[in-house]
Amino acid sequence: MSSVPDGKKLVRSPSGLRMVPENGAFSSPFSLDEPQWVPDRECPRCMQCDTKFDFIRRKHHCRRCGRCFCDKCCSKKVALPRMCFVDPVRQCAECGLVSQKEAEFYDKQLKVLLGGSIFVVTLGTTDKSETMTCRLSNNHRYLFLDGESHFEVELSRISSMQILTDGTSPGGGTSRASGMLLHYKPMGSQDAQQLQMEVAEDKKVASLWLAAMHKAAKLLHDARDQ
Repeated sequence: MSSVPDGKKLVRSPSGLRMVPENGAFSSPFSLDEPQWVPDRECPRCMQCDTKFDFIRRKHHCRRCGRCFCDKCCSKKVALPRMCFVDPVRQCAECGLVSQKEAEFYDKQLKVLLGGSIFVVTLGTTDKSETMTCRLSNNHRYLFLDGESHFEVELSRISSMQILTDGTSPGGGTSRASGMLLHYKPMGSQDAQQLQMEVAEDKKVASLWLAAMHKAAKLLHDARDQ
């Protein structure tokens, strides 16, 4: 099992207090770096409504995008766990909506991933499979798979992820998730490995876990494109 330290420290940045890993190399793969603020001299007007700044109309920086706004366009304080802020921070309307949508992942779906679910796991292209519990590690960096054997997949080394479905659900609704197909590069290797997971027992719990993993994949993609 990987021995990644989970220690954290409290740091103060221009944007507010942040609880970050003691070793920056071990930050969550879902996390985003703080943006560089647009210099005050480069924003004489609000970058949303074009209001000119003066002694009365002060400028404020969005903590998520770093752009400059008037108080009207950047007044709301919203939680921003992807940047490890302890308290809600000032964000523009556009960024605030994005952060609010992400809050569901941190409030609900992340807990589902940490709790884990049971799948039938096939490694590579062999016919050999094993029933294993799959869960996200506490530091969010690994998928742990435990059965008669144990192995782990580092999320940052996943190159592709596909949710498998079993056709339509009862009543003719949308397709139900039945598993997941991953391609990743093991540590120390440049060759991609295939991992297939199929729902084993509790289909409801497994479907919720797969839906949460699908959302996690989107956040991972966003973080890589930052």
